[in-house]
This record gives sequence, structure tokens and C-alpha cells, in this order.
Amino acid sequence: MKLNNTQLKQVDAQIQRLIRSESYYGNIYREQGITGISSQEDFENLPFSSKDDLRNAYPLGIQAVPDEDVVRIHSSSGTTGKPVIIPYTAKDVDDWAIMFARCYETAGITNKDRIQITPGYGLWTAGIGFQAGCEKLGAMCIPMGPGNTDKQLQMMIDLKSTVITATSSYALLLSEEINKRGIKDKIHLKKGVFGSERWSEKMRKTIKENLDIELYDIYGLTEIYGPGIGINCEHETGMHYWDDYIYIEIIDPKTGKPVPDGEEGEIVITTLVKEGAPLLRFRTHDISRIIPGECPCGRTYPRLDIIKGRSDDMFKVHGVNMFPSQVEDLLQLVDGASSEYNVTIAHDESRNKDIMIVTVEVEGRVDFEEAAAKIQNLFKSRIGVTPKITVVPVGTLPRSEKKTKRVTDYRFENQ
Repeated sequence: MKLNNTQLKQVDAQIQRLIRSESYYGNIYREQGITGISSQEDFENLPFSSKDDLRNAYPLGIQAVPDEDVVRIHSSSGTTGKPVIIPYTAKDVDDWAIMFARCYETAGITNKDRIQITPGYGLWTAGIGFQAGCEKLGAMCIPMGPGNTDKQLQMMIDLKSTVITATSSYALLLSEEINKRGIKDKIHLKKGVFGSERWSEKMRKTIKENLDIELYDIYGLTEIYGPGIGINCEHETGMHYWDDYIYIEIIDPKTGKPVPDGEEGEIVITTLVKEGAPLLRFRTHDISRIIPGECPCGRTYPRLDIIKGRSDDMFKVHGVNMFPSQVEDLLQLVDGASSEYNVTIAHDESRNKDIMIVTVEVEGRVDFEEAAAKIQNLFKSRIGVTPKITVVPVGTLPRSEKKTKRVTDYRFENQ
């Protein structure tokens, strides 16, 4: 999908904004002799931006406006190094709320709904984004934040919440608790809007069956406003994204070259009108594809497929590259296996060999030994490695209020 004339002018205006500023990217563009763009070819010759850049520019090197124009700061978690800090102007905050309200509307949510917000607040973009969109829509906001499941369920019952927003991990935890406590008949939820992490079809099915609600995938990342830049519609044929605010291209993660619409690759995002910290050609590491053609819903906004995983989620054992999404696809083939699993990798010094242990939750109605043997055989035949399989009852593995960590690799801890 190529930039249209309006988008070309918007990107050119962003370049001018950056060059006029003393920002990190303004300096890069001046050094490289970049003065603007007037064609798709010019655009594709622009350098990529990345999270490493943002860490190099820490704390506010990417800010492209004077301090007096900045009204808010957001930040990533910083679990893998220096945190990424993103400044927002008043217009950025309002634009984000407009996009988020559009997401709610696309999900069929109206100002008559009561939206319970469980993602975290603070520097993280999640909770406050869900709330700003809710208020822009005019719906009732119940800003719970994460944790305190007893209080969450009490408010859900007493206030008759109709929409739940959460990470998929916390939605699973809440759905299991509702079933365990036998309070499903007291819950008024109709829809769930979930984001922040990819989730398997098996997890989706469990949440849907436990709560009997419609599910919607919301997309976004801290560097690009936050959640709310795209969501699926009722036809579940991919996520519509707001191309009046962002431009998305899909590239081959190895070559950096754009791939045709419909072909899978890495999502690269350009902010078209963002003021505080414009980002051009930002590599997200998220893997997906642009879905060609028109959506049955009639909306003209382009569509992204569900996020398949991240290019930097890959782990390697015995020379074989693997992704969490492959493990999830494989577990869907096993009767009784739940969506919950974890992978532990370590190095056995005595045998100079890597060891991979996969722990999977399995329903009590099936034979654990048979389930473990089937999972191991599927790993061997479909992925090419033979891990040790541990099968445990459903509910054994820890549940998370945020993102669930699926892979723990101890091999590089002391390097």
C-alpha cells in the first residue's frame, strides 16, 4: 500500500518539523542531507527508526517541540534496557483519544456502555488511553487499574459493567474466577477489548466461552501513541487502522525491503501528524500482513491481520529457530491442552547440551501421559526438536495481570 498524496505531504511536513528542531532525528536528517520527500521512492529511502534510537536519545532527545508545548510524558517498561520516553502535546493527547473512541465505536460500543478498565495506569500508555477514549466516546468509565480481583468482580457486578478492557492474560484470569465462583449469572458483560500481547485461538475460545462475550483485538504501542491505533470490526477479518493518523508498511525483517500487500513481514509505522515525538518508518518488530481488498463491514480504513508474534521473540534450541506462536499452534492440536504453557531453556554443563522444558496445562478429563507424549511427538515432527514435556492441571501455572512471560532462557543470564 503506497502513500497517497495527502500522506506524502504529511510525511514531508513531519520531516520539516524535525529538521527545524534540535531533536535526535532532526540532527540525523540534516547529517544525511535529507530535506523532504515528494514520492514513494523518496519515502522508502528514508532511514528506519528504532527503539535503540529512542534509548540513545534518552531522556528527551526525540522531542520535536518546545518544553512549553509538552503536556504529558509516557514511557515503556524499560525491562530490556533504558526505558523509552515519549513526550505528547495537547493535540497528540486529543488525537489519541479520538482514535481510541473510534476503536470503541468500531466494536459497537456506545455512550450507553459501562467500560471497566483494568490495564495499568502511570507512565504506561494503557489505562489512561482506554480511559481517554471512553470519555471522548461519552461512555461511563470505571477506571479500576490492574489487580485486586475481588474488587474487580464486585464492581463488575454492582455497576453492571458491559465492557471489560484488559490484557488477554488478565481477561483469562477474570473469566476463570467468574466460573470458579459461580457468578456468571450476575455478570452483565457483552464485549471485551483486549490488547498489549498476542493471544492464541485457544485462549480466545476459553475467554469467549467463559464470559459469553464478543472479543476485540486492539493494537498499539507506546512509541506510536499507545493502544488505540487499530481494532478489528464485527466481521473479524483483521484490524482496521487509522490511516489519517498513521501509515503502515510491511517489510522483510532481514532485507528491510517492503513486501507486497498480503505478504507477511514486520510492521513499520510512520506517524503522520504527531507533534511531540514524530517517528518515521519505526520498526515495531511485530509480525503481520496488510489484508488486501475491502472489508465486508464497508469501512474504508485499511486492515492489518492479527499480530502473529514478534521478530525478536524468536528463541533458538539445537540450531532450530522457534517462536511462541508455533508452540500455541501446536497445542491447539492436542485434546484437553489449555492455552497456558511456559518454556524454560537452560544449558546442562555436565553434558554440554541445551535443555528445553515445556510445561503445559491439561484438563483433568484426559490422560496426562498420553497428552505429554502427543505434545512431544508434535514438537519433534513439526518443529524438529524434542523437549521434555511436563503436564500439569489447569490453573497450576501463574496468571498475570499484565503480559504473561512465555519463554525463560537461562543460558545467557551470566553472559
